[in-house]
Amino acid sequence: MLVDSHCHIDAGEFDADRAEVMARARAAGVTAQVIPAITADGFPALRALCAATEGLYPGYGLHPLFMDAHRPGHLDELAGWLERERPVALGECGLDFYIENPDADGQRHYFSAQLDLARQFDLPLILHARRAVEEVTIALRRSGGLRGVVHSFSGSEEQARQLWDMGFLIGIGGPVTWPRARRLRRIVAGMPLEFLLMETDAPDQPLVGRRGERNEPALLSEICEVVAELRGEDFDHVAAVTSANARRLFDF
Repeated sequence: MLVDSHCHIDAGEFDADRAEVMARARAAGVTAQVIPAITADGFPALRALCAATEGLYPGYGLHPLFMDAHRPGHLDELAGWLERERPVALGECGLDFYIENPDADGQRHYFSAQLDLARQFDLPLILHARRAVEEVTIALRRSGGLRGVVHSFSGSEEQARQLWDMGFLIGIGGPVTWPRARRLRRIVAGMPLEFLLMETDAPDQPLVGRRGERNEPALLSEICEVVAELRGEDFDHVAAVTSANARRLFDF
């Protein structure tokens, strides 16, 4: 029984065969998926999809990679959605300084406001931190009283330790299957299992041997196999603990 803690099954890449993708996921043992929003315009469609599909749980947030789509009023709109809908999380939100010429100040503004909303509505955060793990960690520590997951973690071993010392979980997906991801694989092999979540980030982040292919939630079982092998633990144990971690964090 697996939980995909970060999946964009609402993305357009799945429009042609979403039902078949979901069926493959269930056949592979993926019984629940957390679907984080990226823009305010996508909130209604995400709500409708999750309401119509058992095992899909929405999060609502404003993603740092889509600054052109965000407007100041969207923060008030987000607050209304959080209050009315009581989603499992606020997200996807965070910082991304990997892209060329990022609107760093704009990203920080929306991120800080969403940290305040997470505290106001007592919701866990789904955090994006690409080339920004240190700044995100500092913001979380300064803010205090928050919980959540840093998805698709790409930082150092010390940064991972700082996060789980604050109670935050680490989301791991397709990149861990690549042998060249040596630092990430060391982190996964040695970290406390109670702070690990598994994800696909589908349709993005394909697994090793699948470069250029669309990722999908059924492949979470292959990620779990790699994690279990790296840790020298039983697949069923890793699946059970990481799924329990997700259900505890997101309260479903």
